[in-house]
Amino acid sequence: MKPNGRREFLKKAAAAGMMAPAGAMLPGVAAAASAEAKENKPRRAKKPNIVLYLADEVRADFIAAAGSNPMVRTPNLDKLAKRGTMFTHAVTNQPLCSPSRACMLTGRYATETGVWKLEVDMRRDLPTLATVLRANGYTANLIGKWHLAKADLKTETGYGWVPPELRGGFLDVWEGANVYERVTHPYNGTIWDSAGKEIHYNDEYRVDFLTDRVVRFLEMKQEKPFLLFVSQLEPHFQNDLNTVIGPKGEAAKYQNPYVPADLTPFPGVWQQELPDYYAAIESIDKSVGRIMETLEKQGMLDDTIFIFTSDHGCHFKTRENNYKRTPHDSSIRIPLIFAGPSVSANRRVDKIAGNINMTPTMLELCGVPVPKEMKGRSMVAMMHGLDGENAWENRELIQFSQTGGTGMGRAVRTADWTYGVARPDGGSTMPHSDWYMDYVLFNNANDPAQVINLASRTGYHEKTSALRKQLLELIAYSGDPAPKIVASPFLYP
Repeated sequence: MKPNGRREFLKKAAAAGMMAPAGAMLPGVAAAASAEAKENKPRRAKKPNIVLYLADEVRADFIAAAGSNPMVRTPNLDKLAKRGTMFTHAVTNQPLCSPSRACMLTGRYATETGVWKLEVDMRRDLPTLATVLRANGYTANLIGKWHLAKADLKTETGYGWVPPELRGGFLDVWEGANVYERVTHPYNGTIWDSAGKEIHYNDEYRVDFLTDRVVRFLEMKQEKPFLLFVSQLEPHFQNDLNTVIGPKGEAAKYQNPYVPADLTPFPGVWQQELPDYYAAIESIDKSVGRIMETLEKQGMLDDTIFIFTSDHGCHFKTRENNYKRTPHDSSIRIPLIFAGPSVSANRRVDKIAGNINMTPTMLELCGVPVPKEMKGRSMVAMMHGLDGENAWENRELIQFSQTGGTGMGRAVRTADWTYGVARPDGGSTMPHSDWYMDYVLFNNANDPAQVINLASRTGYHEKTSALRKQLLELIAYSGDPAPKIVASPFLYP
């Protein structure tokens, strides 16, 4: 199916009874909900709250419930997964902090939002999760990292307070910073409230400080349903120190860490940083537990949709000497869990699902119509099985930029394959290119660690041609001009 027919497909599916319109419930789901209501207490009529919890640079395999990492300790996230639906093959559509967030909050591709790279403003004319929910009676609140406003790394301007017009609709409680990693350290730093007043912390781990602010917010009386965007920096590396820093003393528990298979074949910084990375992940998990406990104490847990995710993964400089920014699974795959009202419990979905689909999904769960401008698709039907998974177009476009090596490119991730193209001369000063060269081809079914790059190898021309066709369809759907794609004249290592 061509990507520019996605909306037409969804309309046809809805007409055929395969999928529900935004705000409606699928017939089978309605029956299940009715049965559940008879067994338990009646469902409340009020609109659900949303807690969107984003931890920065979390690998998909660093959630114990994912089942692939025997060392990671995430009991609270595991509990969340049991309460809801876990998307085991979720990906970011742009593996870089700002573009990924823009994509997630607008339901549009990063290049369409204006945020195709770091340190630029997001377009103000696009509907966002916050603006749409506020227009439907919600408050929109942020605590933590923003990173969607212009900043100048040379003059150090734009790091901290964010003026209201650049907040993407988060116009109620605001306690954050734009480039959070530039104005804070793991044990001291500053965020700003809506009016620009400084809020300092000292001798407290950064994750715990933000969690304190979240608990404080949840203990306040809420007159309206709320959207709360909790945006942590950990386990992202500390920029000026160029390393990951976990809570004091906690890394000692992970001195002989389990190492994912995609890291061991390559040099990088994983040997030094994995202990702190594990410790930071454990801290994030405890934070999630505190917030869930507070929601329960405040009597809001059953009325709150809780989403846990990340903006991208991490390959610890094993690819392109970077932490992310490439189309490899270690860079693009992210954890994604939905739990709460209208979300099926203890369910796992293995379809390729991009974070461009998160805002349409959250809006449908809240009974709010999805703006026609959004290109993401609601994933609610997949949360309930039925025909949702069969109807899902099981592929995603990955845009990447500022990689340092290749500069920028495009890729398609399907169920079994990753095919990517790039500009060999960099091209990092533009959002898209008029030509690309074959860059990666991975058989993910046979080579899940993506060690063997099959691009340009004899015997894979037919597969490359088929995937190239899919990629060009997705590029057209994203709004980019049609590029020329050429074969690579050399084999990749």
